[in-house]
Amino acid sequence: MPPVVGVLALQGDVREHCAALRSVGADPVPVRRPSELDALDAVVLPGGESTTIDKLLRAFGMFVPLRDRLRDGMPAYGSCAGMVLLADRLLGGTADQQTLGGMDITVRRNAFGRQVDSFETDLHVDGLDGGPVHAVFIRAPWVEQAGPGATVLARVEDGPAAGRIVAVRQQTLLVTAFHPEVTGDDRVHRLFVDIVRGNR
Repeated sequence: MPPVVGVLALQGDVREHCAALRSVGADPVPVRRPSELDALDAVVLPGGESTTIDKLLRAFGMFVPLRDRLRDGMPAYGSCAGMVLLADRLLGGTADQQTLGGMDITVRRNAFGRQVDSFETDLHVDGLDGGPVHAVFIRAPWVEQAGPGATVLARVEDGPAAGRIVAVRQQTLLVTAFHPEVTGDDRVHRLFVDIVRGNR
């Protein structure tokens, strides 16, 4: 049986994440209601606007049930805003912004700048074969600090942000500051589905 991976469908690249997950052997399901969490083996938190997603999670009654599933060990992958949502500590958020937490990382929201500062670059990601990943950053965060339980998988290699952490894994949680779902490269999703299979 393929793992059932929910894609939080409140905002962001839901269709693109579903297509990438399907291509690597998962059964993707858009998720909007707390009752839909019970059937999932894992969840993907897509990009978007992290403050808006936080408010929608609470408005839809999803925040506490999703946080509880994560605390119980459900695997999760967060891209861009999803990285913000999975961080234990947040810099640059709004006064009332909450995160689901789970990862021992400090994330700076919109760290690379505004929409006009979006960019693309090639990254070497630990654990991914086949050469560099072409990474697309859109109003992206970065990880200011990763705790001892978190493993840094990739850093920006060139330019003024060289050295900034942009991919991290902690046990069954995975985050990237970039958007692999928009490039047609499914290796990050394959890594995540392998994590999910190993957790079943």
